[in-house]
Amino acid sequence: MDADKVFKALGDPSRRKLLDLLCRENGQTLGQLCEHIDMSRQSVTQHLGLLEVANLVTTVKRGREKLHFINPVPLHDVYARWVQKFETQRLSLLHDLKRELEGDDK
Repeated sequence: MDADKVFKALGDPSRRKLLDLLCRENGQTLGQLCEHIDMSRQSVTQHLGLLEVANLVTTVKRGREKLHFINPVPLHDVYARWVQKFETQRLSLLHDLKRELEGDDK
């Protein structure tokens, strides 16, 4: 995983919105995506290109159409490396606090 590319891609609100659109309805064409975002078709194409470079979006040609699909694997990799390890510690602390407050000595 090239985390720098993923973080760069996620760093822009327009690219995050494109990912949100694909998350709601995967497999959209450029035209469908442009309907829901206030920018030129060329700008959307450039943003999708950066998302593809980061491997967050993949495309499939279907006849004359090019369908865009979200690829959640790089997001999971970022989660596993940067979030999950901190989440486990936080959940353990909350569990211990709950046990202490409730007087549960199990």
